[in-house]
This record gives sequence, C-alpha cells and structure tokens, in this order.
Amino acid sequence: MVVTIDPSAGFCFGVVRAVKTAENEILQGRQLSSLGDLVHNEQEVRRLNKIGLRSVTPEKFENIQNQTILIRAHGEPPETFKTAKRNNVTLIDATCPIVTRLQQRIAESHVEMKERGGQVLIYGKQGHPEVTGLLGYTDGEAVVIKEEKDLGNIDFSRPLRLYSQTTMSREGFEEIKEKISALLDGHSDFKAYNTVCGQISGRVPLLIDFAGQHDVIIFVSGKKSSNGKYLYGICKEVNPASYFISAKDDINESWFENVKTVGVSGATSTPVWMLEEVAEAITNK
Repeated sequence: MVVTIDPSAGFCFGVVRAVKTAENEILQGRQLSSLGDLVHNEQEVRRLNKIGLRSVTPEKFENIQNQTILIRAHGEPPETFKTAKRNNVTLIDATCPIVTRLQQRIAESHVEMKERGGQVLIYGKQGHPEVTGLLGYTDGEAVVIKEEKDLGNIDFSRPLRLYSQTTMSREGFEEIKEKISALLDGHSDFKAYNTVCGQISGRVPLLIDFAGQHDVIIFVSGKKSSNGKYLYGICKEVNPASYFISAKDDINESWFENVKTVGVSGATSTPVWMLEEVAEAITNK
C-alpha cells in the first residue's frame, strides 16, 4: 500500500504567519496568550500549549490587565483594540493581511452605505471569529447571510454591497450573489466583491485532482474548522472513500482492506507534522 501526502496541504499563509509569530515570542521568553485558540486544530493548539502559549476567551479578555495578547489570523473587531488600550494590554497583531484588507474595505463600504441608506452584506457564518471581527467594522450593522433563508433579512430597496468571509467557498459566494441578483429590480444598486481567499479557493482544483488519484482519502482537520468541513466535502464528492479524522487515533484499519493507494490531505489549519504523523500511522497498520 502506497501512502502519499497531498503536496498542496498544510497551513495557509495567514496561519503560518500567526504560528511563527507566537513561537518567536515564546522563544524570546515572553509570556503570551492568544485571544481564542490560535488555530482551529485541537492537536496544534495542544502543541502550542506545551511550549507555553495559553489562550483566553473574549469574556476573560475584558478583565485582563497588563498582559501580552496575540490576535490570531482571523482578526478582531475595533472594540478589542479599545479594550486593550483601556486595560494596558499589549497586543501583537497576527491578523492575516488578507483579512486586514477585507476589514478596511468593509469599513469603507459601511461609511458609504450609511451615507446612502444602504446595507453591507457578509456571506459567512454567524459567530465565526472572522465574521465577528468584520461585523465590528460596521458597528454590528452588516447583515450576515449564509443560506437562502437569510435573504429575508435584506432590504432589497436599498443599495447593497456584498463581501465574503475569506474561508467560504467561491461556488457558495457566486450562488448567493445570483440569488440576490434574482430578487432585485433593474434599478437596484448592488455590487458584489468576491473576497474568498485565493489560496483557499486555489486548493480546490488541486484537491479534486489529488482525491481522484487514490483509492482512499484520509482528510485531517480540526472539528471546528469551517475550511476543513468545506474541503472534506470536496474530497467526498470526488472520492466516496474519503474519511474525516482529527487525529491518528481516529484511523480505522477496515478502511484500507484491499486498498493499493491512500492519499492524506487536510485543512489550511492542519499542520504538515500532523499529515506526516497520520501517513506514518497508516503505513504501519
């Protein structure tokens, strides 16, 4: 049985940057906590905990004083920075530059829509940390839409500006855009900006090709990862013999009976060391 690791898998640029920032701070002997789990991967969070990184919840952050806190790649709303200043908290901002640019664009659109009586729309998942941050740049006034049922919250008589959470699918964004367009009259002022991260969307054709080359696909991801759920769905569509695991202990030997080739892939929040660990465990089965 031949086991191959997907060469396009592993951390995305934003997560690599955040993890390296945390490791560098800790190696210099600084006490550091991240605001929320640094990545949506339980195994990597445990590894970072072992070297000294702690995490704090948004609720506890409100009362923290005189500490150093890392902002993860998902970003934070403006209120977080105001709280830090008030409590003498030093922030190390590891927000992904792609997310930072999106925050700026949404803030600019919010000002425009306020002046013109319009609405900012965000295609994304309510409660996702990136979306929570983006909402903060609209004073919480943007409308979050993920499914067709959410379209009822849009006022189609007003100017509309649509953006996407960076980790959503391009296909889903285009589908929502078309549904909104179909509900508009010909005079409506509607502009849609596909702000899905190119690194994430670019993985889809590579993953489709990889999944089709192997008898079995083992997809490694944290259970909280939106990106992981999406990419696993792509694998499953292409190759029904695709299995989602969060750690090597989840591997089931029965998956490999009479199998010649196994592909190991993962989310953009799954570290390469986990993919290697899983590949080795399968090889030794």
